[in-house]
Amino acid sequence: MTENTRIGVAEAIGTMILVLGGCGTAVLAGSVVGFAGVATAFGLSLLIMAYTIGPISGCHVNPAVTIGMLLAGKIEASKAPFYVGGQILGGLVGGALLWITLKISDMPAGAFATNGYGDRSPMGFELGSVAIMEILMTALLLLVVLGTTHSKFPAGFGGIAAGVALWVIHLVSIPVSNTSVNPARSIAVAPFAEGTEALTQLWAFIVFPLVGGLLGALLWKFVASDDESLAA
Repeated sequence: MTENTRIGVAEAIGTMILVLGGCGTAVLAGSVVGFAGVATAFGLSLLIMAYTIGPISGCHVNPAVTIGMLLAGKIEASKAPFYVGGQILGGLVGGALLWITLKISDMPAGAFATNGYGDRSPMGFELGSVAIMEILMTALLLLVVLGTTHSKFPAGFGGIAAGVALWVIHLVSIPVSNTSVNPARSIAVAPFAEGTEALTQLWAFIVFPLVGGLLGALLWKFVASDDESLAA
């Protein structure tokens, strides 16, 4: 198996687990654990995968992270399609498994942990508010992830930092947009929600996180020393 294939497979597994852990908690147990429980599930899912597939692919499990890492000079451009392809495929598999779980027991999919604005926002936030939050929170995620690649960052703690960051991001932004900060996570569940509104609004949760990823990478390049920001 080539390195690129290993990266794609690892990212597919990691993103599938992120969807099953985070979105699965929202779909299957959200009424029990609430926003805080869902936020915790997302953070723990990323933390677990960081230590599982991190040595193989770096555990991006998010196209916005991959784009940011590419801009920051942390990965080669030739590897980016394998990262993103694995993330989208793995996410869709995770979404399909959740949907099958509901259908076997004849339970409705409902909103299916999809992201939204306006009347699809958990607390009615409009598109402009969602754009600000998704861009800023994704930029924050990139700053944390890139910070863990710094030569002075303590070895072995990157997964904890990334997982806690995603936990905090969800605590802040679930009420606004149901928290995407990850196009693969949004793509994973939108096709399985009841109705077509989730797919109609999906563009926002592809565009805004990608913009946030680019912003985070640019901020990192600004604050990091030249040797760190350009290190592969």
